Amino acid sequence: MSDTVPETEIPEGQAEEEAELAAEPEYDPAAPAPLNVPRIPTGNADVDAGLERLGDADHLATDGHVEVYEDVHRGLRDALTALDARPGPPAPTRHPTTTPQ
Repeated sequence: MSDTVPETEIPEGQAEEEAELAAEPEYDPAAPAPLNVPRIPTGNADVDAGLERLGDADHLATDGHVEVYEDVHRGLRDALTALDARPGPPAPTRHPTTTPQ
């Protein structure tokens, strides 16, 4: 009796298939995956920076998304507040009206 295991022949092509499968990463549904949501520029630099920041969440696990979302929300809120603080056109002056007699 022999302690050696006889080698089995691998059919031609099967070795290549096994090598390709081993090289491909396994699908992990819990791994971060980009959403590839298109971000269209708004023309407002602060808002556009916030939209680009959302792309950072694509590379984070779900528990890291909250920090990105809160950061973007804070930036958008600041951008809106800045719009309210800008001086606008002067308010129209009121002229006293005369009552027809």
